[in-house]
Amino acid sequence: MGNIIVQVSNNIRALRIEKRMTQEELAKRATCTRATISRVESGKRNPSLPLAKLIARGLDEPIDKVFGSEEEVQ
Repeated sequence: MGNIIVQVSNNIRALRIEKRMTQEELAKRATCTRATISRVESGKRNPSLPLAKLIARGLDEPIDKVFGSEEEVQ
C-alpha cells in the first residue's frame, strides 16, 4: 500500500513541475492550501476522493493520470 502513496505523490509533484507550477499555484487552482499540497506530495496525507478531484482539476489532468488507473494500482 505504501508504494501506491509514493507513486501518487511522485505523480503529483512531477505533473506540477512539468507545468511549471509552484505548490502555492496548484493549491489556488485546487482550492486548498499549500500545506495540503505539500503533505500530499510528501506522502504524509492520503487525499480523499474530493481532494483528489480538486488536485486533478488544478493540474488540468484526468484523475486517472494523476492518481493511476485501477489496472496500475493492482
